Amino acid sequence: MIPEEVREWLQVGGYSEILSIKPVGGGCINNGMVLETVFGQTFFLKTNSNSPGNMFTREVEGLKALSVQDGPRVPMPYLWGEGFILMEDLAPAARQQEYWPDFGRKLAALHQHTMDRFGFHHDNYIGSTPQVNLWTDDGYTFFGKHRLIFQADLANKRGLLNQVEVNVIENLAARLQEIIPVQPASLIHGDLWSGNATTGDKGEPAIIDPAAHYGWAEAELAMTNLFGAFPESFYRAYEEIRPLEAGFQQRFPIYNLYHLLNHLNLFGVGYLGQVRSVLRRFR
Repeated sequence: MIPEEVREWLQVGGYSEILSIKPVGGGCINNGMVLETVFGQTFFLKTNSNSPGNMFTREVEGLKALSVQDGPRVPMPYLWGEGFILMEDLAPAARQQEYWPDFGRKLAALHQHTMDRFGFHHDNYIGSTPQVNLWTDDGYTFFGKHRLIFQADLANKRGLLNQVEVNVIENLAARLQEIIPVQPASLIHGDLWSGNATTGDKGEPAIIDPAAHYGWAEAELAMTNLFGAFPESFYRAYEEIRPLEAGFQQRFPIYNLYHLLNHLNLFGVGYLGQVRSVLRRFR
């Protein structure tokens, strides 16, 4: 269960042997556990023997990119390889009293880090699904082609969407410029649902399990409203730093179609009803 590279790294680093292993639940794709050494240090280990060979390397690149001084806390990666990543144990504590407003301001600060193109230095993964990050000058092309159409084609090949539904998604992708306001390419976490919003050891905002890239900030905010909505105090504080275009919440379903399609591809037809609901709304 514990990769030999991890045991060797702990020994060479002077941390001694592993004293205890505490499984951590909540992940849909990977196995998580807290390792405590004989000398009392703790580390977080994530493993997946069925993961693509470079999945955790791509995660490390995302963690490093998101580690900006003014953003939410991000765990430091220590060692990684095929099937595992060893990183800092955030030792999550109870949320600080001002956790949500602080989170909103810190996420807005993260989104202030922008690029002149959409994409990322490498393709990576959203869950275990490949996420295409080819550098693209136009955000509408990037989101339409590499987010919506990519997932729709994948679902069609797996027999989860019919060709008529794929055509509806392609038509929606072609109309994005009519619906979505112009936005810069912001540094975003990429998979920020409530399960990936956690705390550090002081109860401060922290984020884990990224699918990092430069994309639309509104798309990031949309996912915070998909699986367990963040409170209004989060969004109000976000707008103190980075005001949003009117009607941003009405655009959330379009952005979240990407994540619903991904969940359809990952977990099956249980998400088909939600996908079809969005398609009916924007057909």
